[in-house]
Amino acid sequence: MTAEKSAAVVFGENDFAEAAKTAIINKRAGGMGLISGRKAFQRPMSEGVKLLNLIQDVYLTKEITIA
Repeated sequence: MTAEKSAAVVFGENDFAEAAKTAIINKRAGGMGLISGRKAFQRPMSEGVKLLNLIQDVYLTKEITIA
């Protein structure tokens, strides 16, 4: 008997807020960027681009500084 596993992609309502929070925490800790794979690239293109732009904006914002 063979068991097959399916990797279903589930997008949560909080994905954008979580991505922003993670980017802010990472930047304040001295990080230079984030790895964002499945959350961005397995969405419709317009949503993926929006998510990536959100993360980029965090790193480009001068008001968010190292803690």
